[in-house]
Amino acid sequence: MSTSRTAEIARPGVLPWTLGDRVVVALNDGFLAASLGLVQGIPVDEAACLQRDGFRSAETPRITVNAFLILGGRAPVLVDAGMGSGGPATLGHLPSALRACGLAPEDIGTVLVTHLHSDHIGGLVGPDGAASFPNAEVVIPEAEAAYWLADGAEARAPDAAKAGFRRAVALAATYGDRLRRAGAGEVLPGIEAVPAPGHTPGHTAYRVQSGDRSLLIWGDVVHLPAIQFARPEVGLTFDVDGAVAAATRKRILDRAAAERSLVAGMHLDFPALGYVRRDGAGFAWVPEQWSVAS
Repeated sequence: MSTSRTAEIARPGVLPWTLGDRVVVALNDGFLAASLGLVQGIPVDEAACLQRDGFRSAETPRITVNAFLILGGRAPVLVDAGMGSGGPATLGHLPSALRACGLAPEDIGTVLVTHLHSDHIGGLVGPDGAASFPNAEVVIPEAEAAYWLADGAEARAPDAAKAGFRRAVALAATYGDRLRRAGAGEVLPGIEAVPAPGHTPGHTAYRVQSGDRSLLIWGDVVHLPAIQFARPEVGLTFDVDGAVAAATRKRILDRAAAERSLVAGMHLDFPALGYVRRDGAGFAWVPEQWSVAS
């Protein structure tokens, strides 16, 4: 195929999966070019070996950024909203993914937020400060709100983290009474919030149930699959509490492997749905099969 013909092939970053009587669509927002200097709990040379063994770059590791669309309820539900326009050019592709699904921002009824880091909420507010999803209710975990939106939180934060607190406050102000704080348990019919703390205090996974099928969308349990499945004790500097994040990761991976349950993640390689199996002292990722006929 010629280069010119190859350039014409659309790359919308969209893949739908049937889950009972619902459809869950993986949406790729792009990727973040990172560094193994972000990795904690393992020597850099060991992390580099794991990256190479997984056929991933050790020099400039990519952190994939995904969101998920849930169809089959009263209105489309979005889980996280990507980086938006405020990040590097390799991110911010969620709007085109939604268009490829035939959806406009006005069609989204609810946005479920796993946590309040920029690559998950940046897409909720446009560059003009307006709500990107004008008809949506935004659901944030109660413990996240307590951490990011507490009086004086920005003033107490280190300088490098202050922008994140300002972003969270701006999000709350933009959505106003359409922002709902929710604890563990059912947040929408068939969708349950599952606390998964450590990466942030209120970091939350969402379990989608439809008939006898379920899917756990686990947010940021894993950032670098080639490293953290094999070595779940390894964290990133982004973790607010690394020890709690590692304990959460081990618990969720262990349960997913034991129950052979379907899971998805915001930083798993697209299309990001699959299974976890035990592999020696660690774990391994097994992608779900997909077919146009499924």
